[in-house]
Amino acid sequence: MDAILLGLSAASGQAVYQTSLSTSATMAFMKITKFEHAFVAIEVDDSTIVIDPGKFSHNLPELSNVVGVVLTHEHDDHTFAPHLAAIRSAFPDVPIWGTAGSQAALAQAGIPVTSVTPGDEVTVGPFTLGFYGGAHAIIHSSIPQIANLGVSVNSKFFYSGDSFVVPQHEVDVLAVPSSAPWLKVAEVMDYVAAVKPKVAFPTHDALWAEPGIALTNARISEVVSSLGGTFAPLNPGEQLEV
Repeated sequence: MDAILLGLSAASGQAVYQTSLSTSATMAFMKITKFEHAFVAIEVDDSTIVIDPGKFSHNLPELSNVVGVVLTHEHDDHTFAPHLAAIRSAFPDVPIWGTAGSQAALAQAGIPVTSVTPGDEVTVGPFTLGFYGGAHAIIHSSIPQIANLGVSVNSKFFYSGDSFVVPQHEVDVLAVPSSAPWLKVAEVMDYVAAVKPKVAFPTHDALWAEPGIALTNARISEVVSSLGGTFAPLNPGEQLEV
């Protein structure tokens, strides 16, 4: 399976990739846009789910018809109150789901969050969201471990947040954490091998300089390719159509 570079988006000038999954008649067309670090937007039928709009995305991009926001945990590289306030200003009734920690952190900013836990499932618009995991990966024994959620979108896309949780279903598209103080590249490779996605792209990568991104992308690509899958080396603003 190849990730085909279709060309550049007329709106953003960024690359747009497409895979053979895009031709499936059994699932709604999904457009995934990677932004800086862990920030991802997923569009289906002109509706958008936003995941982890954190502080490393210095400027909030233009978003359309946001019907829900998912926060994997309360660290500000995933949960940034100014971005969430701007999203709520543009879409006042948008629901936000996250951990109890995210709920408490954002209450101080007057931003309501519905707390969800592993095993919960919610439906909004054309999206069914499933939540997995429970705990943030250990950074250091001196740092308290917090709650973390992995999120599945339409049983097709999966992102683990700051963890290596493996979902209980086959994964078409995996957003792979690729740089963090809680991981090493060998663990990333083992995680991709455990999930066995059909397509993978890197996320959580703002901590790397370009050489580090290139090295980690190469290792992820090796594992995905060995499993017969596709690696899409998305940069911020680029899209994957599946």
